[in-house]
Amino acid sequence: MIQAKGYAAQNAETDLAPWDFEHREVGPHNVQLEILYCGVCHSDLHQIKNDWFPGVFPMVPGHEIVGKVIKVGDHVKKFKKGDLAGVGCMVDSCQTCENCKEGLEQYCLEGSTQTYNNKGRDGVPTYGGYSNTIVVREEFVLHISDKLPLAATAPLLCAGITTYSPLRHWKVGKGHKLAVLGLGGLGHMGVKFGVAFGAEVTVLSTSASKEAAAKDLGAHHFVVTSDPAQIEAVRGSFDFILDTVSAEHDMDMYLSLLRTSGTQICVGVPSQPYAIQPFSLLGGRKSIAGSGIGGIPETQEMLDFCAEHNIVSDIEMIDIKDITASYARMLKGDVRYRFVIDMATL
Repeated sequence: MIQAKGYAAQNAETDLAPWDFEHREVGPHNVQLEILYCGVCHSDLHQIKNDWFPGVFPMVPGHEIVGKVIKVGDHVKKFKKGDLAGVGCMVDSCQTCENCKEGLEQYCLEGSTQTYNNKGRDGVPTYGGYSNTIVVREEFVLHISDKLPLAATAPLLCAGITTYSPLRHWKVGKGHKLAVLGLGGLGHMGVKFGVAFGAEVTVLSTSASKEAAAKDLGAHHFVVTSDPAQIEAVRGSFDFILDTVSAEHDMDMYLSLLRTSGTQICVGVPSQPYAIQPFSLLGGRKSIAGSGIGGIPETQEMLDFCAEHNIVSDIEMIDIKDITASYARMLKGDVRYRFVIDMATL
């Protein structure tokens, strides 16, 4: 077994703390990474606190992983020692169902294996990127261009692909009016991709203080959603709303901002179910949809697109010892826009 060290939650009531653990040996089709940086996702906090479902403890969070390949199995063809590489939200799937065959491993009909807080197909718990190393099947490792700053690339493995995938699926681009609801880790990437795809982008936020930041990211317009006059001015305006909010919010009000046949795409995951009045959908043939991450081919496509267009996340680097304090700041929205852990501080 490979000895590893990281930060883990021993249960849902404890903070993250140093923990030594083991990874399996590098098999014929495996790639081992030295983890250099790991992004901090809001879902990390949700999962260690059992907000969504009972967790697998001890839990080492982290699914925005970038680093260097330090060992490959005998049958690995796509990677070699020294390559820059990344690992996102999943590390395995059945690879035989219709979804997997179409490059939609995230929707594997047998269930994809998550990078942490899950058990692999062998029944062994998975441990994530708040650690110094990880061993993953070659098919779930991604190439990272040396054109991109490595630390700022880490959040692309979740925040990036979570916003890129639905915009590509719904073919959002030139001629569309796109609203991005929320300007956090997901929202700021939604703005960058929406602008890059040619859409007219409006940021919807409760915080008037975020207007300058939204414009700096390339947004064309900004609406303070707590101002009734501003809401009235954009009612029935948008083709799409990319909803990145992970707290409770007024779905009926936001649906009213869509044009006829418009779609609200939900990528944030609140702890409580949505409350929606049926007439918010019927009055205007509107849709509410959801989207998870992308599959491996699309994630690689996204990384290549980012390398070509110089798109990365806006980040604040932190030491691993500051993770609990960083969670508290994240809950307050006190980060622009993604914390990234420098794993050299482990």
